[in-house]
Amino acid sequence: MNEKVVENIYLLVIVTLISALQNVFFAQKVERECKTPKGTTSGFERVSCANRNCMDAYPTFLAVMWCAGLCLNQAPAAFAGILYLLVRQKYFIGYLGQTSQSTPGYLFGKRVLFFLFLMCSVGIFNYLLVHYFGSDYKDYVETLTSAASALLLLP
Repeated sequence: MNEKVVENIYLLVIVTLISALQNVFFAQKVERECKTPKGTTSGFERVSCANRNCMDAYPTFLAVMWCAGLCLNQAPAAFAGILYLLVRQKYFIGYLGQTSQSTPGYLFGKRVLFFLFLMCSVGIFNYLLVHYFGSDYKDYVETLTSAASALLLLP
């Protein structure tokens, strides 16, 4: 593979691999709860529901993270991706307790996905500006998104 291509996507690849490991962790939790001899179905239902909810949002997360990284800048996209994985872990663990404990993780995850979607949109808009009008604002936008990614840490 071309070294220049790998240089532009390696952070996104690392986040994607970490997310795959997280999916394995979630699947093992479901399997472990399924094999519990106690026969309680409420624990299994919670774990299964949390896993299903995380898997429902997973393709959206991957799509917007990769689009943001390729269209604009991989560093803030990968940072937001790591934040999303931490939030998803918090959501999953919170769902195992009471479902109200998972709400902060859910809301923060929506905010991270919106940021990644915004990065995608700005990157595509900048490409269209370059292509049709010859105006390139990518450097300004990259600086802005790098600074804005730190704002994701605010509660």
